[in-house]
Amino acid sequence: MEQNALSRKITVASLMSFAMPTVAMMVFMNLYTMVDGVFISRLVGIEALSAVNLVYPFIMLVMTVGIMLSAGGSAVIARKMGEGRQEEANRNFSMLILLGVVIGFTVLLLGKVFLPSLVQLLGANETVLPYCILYLSTLLPFMPCFVLQILFQGFFVTAGHSGLGLGAVALGGVTNILLDYVFVYSMGWGIAGAAVATGIGYSVPGLIGLFYFTVSQRKGCGLRLVRPVIDGKVLLHVVANGSSEMVTSLAGSVTMYLFNITMMRLLGADGVAAITIILYTDAILVAIYFGYSMGTAPLISYNYGEGNEEKLKRIKKISFSALAVFGVAVLLAAVSLASPMAAIFSGQGTPVYHLVVEGLPKFSIAYLFMGINIFASAWFTALSNGRVSAFISFMRTFVFLVAGILLLPLLWGIIGLWFTVPVAEFLSLFVTAYCMKKYSEV
Repeated sequence: MEQNALSRKITVASLMSFAMPTVAMMVFMNLYTMVDGVFISRLVGIEALSAVNLVYPFIMLVMTVGIMLSAGGSAVIARKMGEGRQEEANRNFSMLILLGVVIGFTVLLLGKVFLPSLVQLLGANETVLPYCILYLSTLLPFMPCFVLQILFQGFFVTAGHSGLGLGAVALGGVTNILLDYVFVYSMGWGIAGAAVATGIGYSVPGLIGLFYFTVSQRKGCGLRLVRPVIDGKVLLHVVANGSSEMVTSLAGSVTMYLFNITMMRLLGADGVAAITIILYTDAILVAIYFGYSMGTAPLISYNYGEGNEEKLKRIKKISFSALAVFGVAVLLAAVSLASPMAAIFSGQGTPVYHLVVEGLPKFSIAYLFMGINIFASAWFTALSNGRVSAFISFMRTFVFLVAGILLLPLLWGIIGLWFTVPVAEFLSLFVTAYCMKKYSEV
């Protein structure tokens, strides 16, 4: 079944049909995270919303490890499936799932031990400190399931069952939203209730993935969980190959931290709340690009394993054309969403509302270029060229974006901060063009 799904004819329609479930899965996952924010801002307060954003860089650090294993492992496993080495692919897959569980429990234990120091390091002041500690301490026990959710997002696509992955994430999202209503609104648990709802939402797709790849796939010939065998060489390859996605996610954590402390310095809690709302919107829109890149990566790896250069050229040509169109559409969507998004969280006329309406259209210029840069990095990961992929991600995020956050606000204040992401993505286009010309094998 997996070979039939991954060896399909490459057309615009077939490529979009393969990628769209992953796009929808990524959008939906970020959408229910945003719903958390709406409940918190409306029912608990802007300070609580700021607290969630202050601790989120830590959550993103955990996500970074899962994304690295998922992206790097998917490329390795899909290539082995394309080469007909199914049992070896199963053993590698099982090793990565076991490692994910171990990482989740390690984060849980270390987080509990260092929680007060961690929250202060993330920039919490006296106003938001209690909210930060309560939210993060409540969410920590769900970290093993959180890591599993991230891993299975990628491996459902690799197994040729992106629709099932979408269904699992959708079910987790609906569960989260319903429990937000019950815990935050009906029972009045406040920010702790939002954390419990989020944690249970994380757990649903993680547990569905465990069930599917053990019980449902036990007698099948596709990707499934078997007795894991620790293979250090494969693990190093997975880590190296997924390093670009790790860099992107890690940089996201660092840049969110820098956004937070810069906003706290310039505008206080209102500034942090405003950037939180903009980043919620950003997460939903960028999910389109990441979803497309994740959705097409197994096709790239599979055809690379088969040595089918004609199909690889078709994927590259269609993808860059589609992402250019997506860029314009996403920019228009972001500009039109500025006022509604601000009103949903803070109400019209508030300082936070005006900051979002001013900042989001400027911030959104980045979407014209972002999709091409994200796909280029994913392209090299799928070709098992983690070095070039990591270079694109490192330049795009740690070099251009971090430098922009540190320098542009010093020159132009809050206006400079809004333009940091567009400037970084525009500069990254030149890096992308250079790498695609020099290092792409097709």
